Amino acid sequence: MKKNTLNIAVLLLFVVSTVQLQAQNIAELYEKLDPSVVVIEVISTETKGDGDPRDKVSMGSMGSGVLVSEDGLILTAAHVVNNADAIRVTFQDGQQLKAKILGVSRIADVATIKCEGLIKNPHVAKMGDSDKTKIGDKVMIIGSPMGLDHSLSVGYISRREKRDDAHAGFTRLEYFQTDAAINTGNSGGPMFNMDGEVVGIVSSIMSRSGGFEGIGFVASINIVKQTLLSKSNIWLGVDVFMLGTPMCIALNVPQEGGVLIQNVAKDSPAYFMGLKGGFIKAVVAEREIVIGGDVILEIDGRKFNNEKNAIAALDYLNAIKPGQKYVFKVLRFGKIIDVTWVAK
Repeated sequence: MKKNTLNIAVLLLFVVSTVQLQAQNIAELYEKLDPSVVVIEVISTETKGDGDPRDKVSMGSMGSGVLVSEDGLILTAAHVVNNADAIRVTFQDGQQLKAKILGVSRIADVATIKCEGLIKNPHVAKMGDSDKTKIGDKVMIIGSPMGLDHSLSVGYISRREKRDDAHAGFTRLEYFQTDAAINTGNSGGPMFNMDGEVVGIVSSIMSRSGGFEGIGFVASINIVKQTLLSKSNIWLGVDVFMLGTPMCIALNVPQEGGVLIQNVAKDSPAYFMGLKGGFIKAVVAEREIVIGGDVILEIDGRKFNNEKNAIAALDYLNAIKPGQKYVFKVLRFGKIIDVTWVAK
């Protein structure tokens, strides 16, 4: 009887020691990794949607990001910065710098921005290999949920989803599902493995209530490397909605598909091209969109008339070199016009 009691005591001591050690490891990892995480503040201008193209309102929003180079390269989510008129980055030590967008992949919901100015004390995060990440692995997320800067949540990889795009010849999407808490403001923040490596960038949640319900989605770091760090992804500064055949019929678009421009960021390439955003809010298939703006039909003869062709046209756009001229065919107020631009 005494022997059994002793065994139980030893087992309890082992369990308590293991839990304490894990907590200590997470605390140490957090202190080491947190300085690489930044708060991203964005100012954007959007239409009020009341039918007047000139009636706009300035809006502020917040997200997170992670520093991956000493010269100021930061990874974040595309939806955090895509419509930005201005971006400000705040580091853990309080330093604030303006930033500009370098590249955006709306498909994968990832983006790169670059600080304008010298970072006083850069703490660069190490990028891992997300192909080695397995379901059941423990992970950490650091970000600014609800504006609470540098907040930590811990969880596990619940699932992974990988989609191969046969038309483009490479993987476009790979997401991890996690139960680590994710809320508004976490978007764009890093997900770390227990080796302190970035294995993903926080994207979104699945929720009926609007708050976190245990299902979050994170773009894998290998997708970020593939879509943004190893190739070009042009940022035009437009918020778009892909039109299918039913919508094209409803909006009198003269082909089976197109790209509806909902908003144009101030001083973006699209802004200087003269592309026009929408100004009337409408609900279509239970989704609110903004109509009245330009519909892009094609680029240099490559049509956005179905998913396969749209992907090919997007690949063509992203492969355009500085100094190269290209032409968008645009439907504007019932007329098809050419919008010509030289890549910067």
